[in-house]
Amino acid sequence: MVQQWLQKALSDQNPGARGARSDFDLNNEHDAADLMKETPRQAAVLVPIVRHASGPTILLTQRTETLSKHAGQVSFPGGSIDEGDESAVAAALRETQEEIGLTADFIDVHGELDSYRTGTGFEITPIVATVRPGFSLKIDRGEVAATFEVPLDFVLDRDNHQRQSGVWRGRRRHYYAMPYGEFYIWGATAAMIINLVDVLEAAREEA
Repeated sequence: MVQQWLQKALSDQNPGARGARSDFDLNNEHDAADLMKETPRQAAVLVPIVRHASGPTILLTQRTETLSKHAGQVSFPGGSIDEGDESAVAAALRETQEEIGLTADFIDVHGELDSYRTGTGFEITPIVATVRPGFSLKIDRGEVAATFEVPLDFVLDRDNHQRQSGVWRGRRRHYYAMPYGEFYIWGATAAMIINLVDVLEAAREEA
């Protein structure tokens, strides 16, 4: 059921029409124009929706505290698109296997969400996929401290979407957050999840 919903949602979506598409979209400032002048580094992440019989979940990672970028943050598995990667999908699948040991034979790719531009100089392509249960994870402890799953029903509930703020580079910035138990989902990851929710809701309304 969730596979059919995703296929319809991702085939029908109008890219760029929904949600935040950069770290600056919620701030009503001129920083976005400065951000777009830079040439971003291309990256891809996998948005893995696990098809549990008890209900679908989204698989997420928590980065280690020793990384030079995004240390300790919750994220999707993924990373930079290398020269040897044939596509954003190939990069997301490669990075997912390297980071958490989830192999492509358990993964069905359904499409992409809107790309997301970060204030740290990346343009991220989120690749949405469903994952067949039965996999075992092998975590690269140099990059990933933990993995966890969030019920899809939790992220679909708008009451769990928060808008918060903090000071970054001397200015107050607003961002999305989605606290879940001991894990704090925020920033680009939360924005991409909300983009997924927007797309899924639009497909449900049209059904």
